[in-house]
Amino acid sequence: MSFSSLGLCDELLKAVAEQGYETPSAIQLEAIPAVLSHRDVMAAAQTGTGKTASFTLPMVQRLANGKRPGARQVRALVLTPTRELAAQVAESVQNYSRHLNIRSSVVFGGVKIGPQISKLRGGLDVLVATPGRLMDLYNQRAIDFDHLEVLVLDEADRMLDMGFIHDIRRIQKLLPAKRQTLMFSATFSKEIKALAKGMINNPIFVEVAVANSTADRIKQVIHPVDKSQKREVLVHLIKENNWHQVLVFSRTKHGANRLARQLDSAGIQAAAIHGDKSQGARTRALDNFKKGNILVLVATDIAARGIDIDQLPYVVNFDLPQVPEDYVHRIGRTGRAGADGLAVSLVSIDEYKQLKAIERVIGHQFEREIIAGFEPKDKASAPSAETAKRPPRRQGQGQRRSSGNAAPRGRSSH
Repeated sequence: MSFSSLGLCDELLKAVAEQGYETPSAIQLEAIPAVLSHRDVMAAAQTGTGKTASFTLPMVQRLANGKRPGARQVRALVLTPTRELAAQVAESVQNYSRHLNIRSSVVFGGVKIGPQISKLRGGLDVLVATPGRLMDLYNQRAIDFDHLEVLVLDEADRMLDMGFIHDIRRIQKLLPAKRQTLMFSATFSKEIKALAKGMINNPIFVEVAVANSTADRIKQVIHPVDKSQKREVLVHLIKENNWHQVLVFSRTKHGANRLARQLDSAGIQAAAIHGDKSQGARTRALDNFKKGNILVLVATDIAARGIDIDQLPYVVNFDLPQVPEDYVHRIGRTGRAGADGLAVSLVSIDEYKQLKAIERVIGHQFEREIIAGFEPKDKASAPSAETAKRPPRRQGQGQRRSSGNAAPRGRSSH
């Protein structure tokens, strides 16, 4: 099935083709017609499946046929949990609306508010925003929601995890009751469904993946190691296997900074990205990572949310997440759009409780591999499911394969 069968206008079909995409993903096949029907929609899909295009394309089509916005007015509002995701969604809106008369912009914290106020003065068809900065702008009377037609909550589960529930409730009270509301999320917990009850009216529910499942094309490996050897093991894996573009997760900001410095000292170009970094520093680090100027990006969970890199080959959990569901979000950075991915977790004895919790959430027991030369000194570090000692397999440049034309993703879809 092609995009032309989904009811999209010629201008959008042209923009999709210019992005190099021919076949819609499963979530796009289900969600685009639902959104075009002007019904409220709750859509659950894994990261990297083209969620952003699922709401961006039909939303832009609806707005293209409507009345132009007046001063400070916004016709469609997209809320996202992080600056990085907001920037990527805004880029997606621009890419797909290039042949239509659509005015759009993005606002988030960490940068000067003055230029954002200036962009709002003439009115916008689409505003992509993080909740905190949006409330700042409203409190300065820089924005008017009276004529809002569409509200999109992107990564709704993460917004709740990050404590934005009160901001979302406050924003909801400012919006017209008569509107189309779209909620997109990797998972739909009880808390998300409770939030939806007050915001969404008789929704169409779209789900194309089992909640908390992980992509089939991601190979997941556990390396039991002593905590003191994690850095040495990571350096060994990167150099021995000639890894490139490695996204590494650290539990803390301090740990991310320290690990990036240690990798640099070992001759591996690395940068850290977390909430204490300025927006400019975060953007530069991400751009350098995408361009291949740095080999490793060390990130915390919040900073990594929304990072979407074409064919990212490797994700490493240097520290396991405290929340089991975050494991799904972390490894969802790789194995996208039909390409293969490798997710490696370096697990010390003090993390086995988290490991078991992750296995329960995803319903799968991981393969364990003890790396020759890095055997844990503590015998308790050898879990019952471990495999025989073996040297690490080479995961070089030829590991990833593309499966042809994929659904919109990367900079244009998520």
